[in-house]
Amino acid sequence: MISVIATIELAEGRREDFLAAFAQVVPKVLAEDGCVEYGPWSDLETSIEAQPPVRGNVITAVEKWESIEALEAHLIAPHMIDFRKAIEGIVTGITLHILKPE
Repeated sequence: MISVIATIELAEGRREDFLAAFAQVVPKVLAEDGCVEYGPWSDLETSIEAQPPVRGNVITAVEKWESIEALEAHLIAPHMIDFRKAIEGIVTGITLHILKPE
């Protein structure tokens, strides 16, 4: 099992556009072989000192996959290619952290 934390930076004022497009692709991704979890998350404002300030222009996708091969297949799935085209101009940057359990 692997986990992916994708930090997705959005253009100013495009958060709702991104979330609408993301909501369309979630069921397709969850139906992929090897997908265990896939969904968008946003920063929660708290009083916990170690937490940095809330980032209003960031969505974090939290994913779990049965294997790296399942993740690699996901990245080239036709619906993901279409999704990336749909969010052009909305997303300004993406950082992936691919994690394994210890």
